[in-house]
Amino acid sequence: MQQFEVLHQYLAYHAQATPEKCAAVFGPQRSTYAALNENANALARFLLGQGIRSGDFVVLLSENSINFIISWYAVLKSGAAVIPLNTGFSPEKIGRILEETRARAIIVSAKYEKTMRAVDFTRCRSESVVVERPSLDWDTTGVRIYPLRDILDSGDSSNPVVDINSENLCTIIYTSGSTGVPKGVMLTHKNLVANTNSICEYIKLGPRDIQMVVLPFYYVMGLSLLNTHIAAGGCVVVNNQFAFPAAVLNQMVSEKVTGFSGVPATYAYLLHRSPLLKYRDKLRSLRYCSQAGGHMPLQIKKQLREVLPEHTDIFVMYGATEASARLTRLDPEYYIDKMDSIGTAIPGVTMKVLDESGRECAEGFEGELVASGDNIMHGYFNDGPATKKVLDKNGYHTGDRGYRDKDGFLFVTGRNDNMLKVSGHRINPQEVEDVLMETGLLVEIAVVGIPDSLSGYTLRAVAVAVSPKTTEREILSKVVDRIPRYKMPEQIKLVKVLPKKGSGKVDREACTMIVKAE
Repeated sequence: MQQFEVLHQYLAYHAQATPEKCAAVFGPQRSTYAALNENANALARFLLGQGIRSGDFVVLLSENSINFIISWYAVLKSGAAVIPLNTGFSPEKIGRILEETRARAIIVSAKYEKTMRAVDFTRCRSESVVVERPSLDWDTTGVRIYPLRDILDSGDSSNPVVDINSENLCTIIYTSGSTGVPKGVMLTHKNLVANTNSICEYIKLGPRDIQMVVLPFYYVMGLSLLNTHIAAGGCVVVNNQFAFPAAVLNQMVSEKVTGFSGVPATYAYLLHRSPLLKYRDKLRSLRYCSQAGGHMPLQIKKQLREVLPEHTDIFVMYGATEASARLTRLDPEYYIDKMDSIGTAIPGVTMKVLDESGRECAEGFEGELVASGDNIMHGYFNDGPATKKVLDKNGYHTGDRGYRDKDGFLFVTGRNDNMLKVSGHRINPQEVEDVLMETGLLVEIAVVGIPDSLSGYTLRAVAVAVSPKTTEREILSKVVDRIPRYKMPEQIKLVKVLPKKGSGKVDREACTMIVKAE
């Protein structure tokens, strides 16, 4: 695969090498590499005409679409950095980000025009707002509105010549992380190119690969699916209808999709709320599935291997927004024998297990997982103290605890900030969740701690049952001989669906509020 210093050069390269090849599919829309690149060029030249320069920020608020892809590459081509926002952000939160970053311009889809229009622009620096199809009155906001279609249909669509190097900031991705405090992760072109090349290498991506994308592009894992497949000269099939999984599976068959990626909840719902098993013999092109976005219970992993076609490889991956996406992967050949493991470091990354003194732990001994490599973030935007907490001479401190076994495989045992002390015992909620999932009665579960003056914490759980007839008593009766009394949840609240963050990860704070309300 051809390699470049800055991310958007991959698009320009394939637009010249294979101009008529399909790069993206979205519903009835299909875009070739040539069309995608020309549209990105036209928008980039517009931004340059608005005075956007290297070092500036452009906010992007949009659902997954071809226009999102055009906008992403257009901003990069202008030399600015993209700030793709979670579409669930409130106008107040968007306003704070606009004020904090002093973003010069905004690009917003028709679907989220109303949200952006509700932002208070009086404290923002933004002057130009590109709207997919403007339908609201913006006269009192003080910003100038430009219809996206008009920009794409006019002007020069050749590649703009802008001085950009690998150290230029590429994007700021806002993530709440494990603490719930929003942080802007600054990623350079060097960071994203390094991770993109590494992923392409270990998954062996090429021009024939077609990726089904159901994860949002504003989430680092979704964004990596876009970056890797454009870099490899492949194709992304964008589908925003995962609430109707049969439609997703049907399109995977019709488009001859070779790759599918998801977080644990994605696969839990594919197994229990979709006709995946019926489609097994139809998914002839599905070369691999990949999973990241947190711990996936063993029960789900086992079921997934049984239901997916035999020829479909499964990659378990581990990473963080701060790592541009990926840090480790468990190769498919070890999926059964090392099912609990997150595997080994991806090409270009070094992973260590360090004790509290910064010394490397011997095999089998638990410490903190610390990573280094060209993919590690530049830091948190306007937050030096938070940056210093996680970046030092040893690398990026993930906050996850784990160990390395005798074969060199890494295992995660919990988070530094997620251990609960119950009646004098330190408990990792993940262990309890895994045992409860092994009953086969649950789609997904979250075990949370409720502060208690006597015991420190009490354990409670929020869960989704496979059958609506399943009861709390039935679930607990299955594990009474497998969990010590102090690890047994005092309550299991059964709900239709667990609350999720925009990334698809379980929102544990929202789960805690559910059981507190009881």
